Amino acid sequence: MAFNLIDLPYPDTALDPAISAETLSYHYGKHHQAYIDKTNSAIEGTAHADKSLEDVIGAARDSDQGLFNNSAQSWNHAFYWHSMAESETAPSDQLKSMIESSFGSVDGLKEKLKDRGAGHFASGWVWLAEKNGGLAIEETHDGDTLADHDGVNPLLVIDLWEHAYYLDHQNKRPAYLDAVVGSKLNWAFASENLERGTTWTYPK
Repeated sequence: MAFNLIDLPYPDTALDPAISAETLSYHYGKHHQAYIDKTNSAIEGTAHADKSLEDVIGAARDSDQGLFNNSAQSWNHAFYWHSMAESETAPSDQLKSMIESSFGSVDGLKEKLKDRGAGHFASGWVWLAEKNGGLAIEETHDGDTLADHDGVNPLLVIDLWEHAYYLDHQNKRPAYLDAVVGSKLNWAFASENLERGTTWTYPK
């Protein structure tokens, strides 16, 4: 069964000025679509054809770098779109309590996310994840993902690839992080992921 490009959970103007409709048209409509298309092409007629995207990622991680990169990027981008909202939502009481325990406050967590994202070398992703009973900020490089990591439940992710922000912020990744982390994080999505307790699954 082929994977479909998920629908954006908001209009293409919803994240402006943090992320413009022009950036979304390229990032979602071209980059994300290309990852989906390449994943579908690679699994057609193979034993992977009826697997979930998460299972494709896990099977390809150590055996097929091309399929791993495209399937992981397909998953990461879908998770990234859901990690943002037109207006910042509020964390659940459980998530807020865990944030305060680990980072002092929501604002304290935001500063940590921005610092880790700005300091990440080259392309990749910065994540908020549930790990070992608490919260942790994780980084993955290039096309790597937390989708198939045992014992780690990703809650939110921010894309650090330059194509995520270059049209709107040129090479100023900190400005992009200020804009997205400052006012566009979807804490409701993070709260749902925490409450479920298992890794989000890509919709068929």
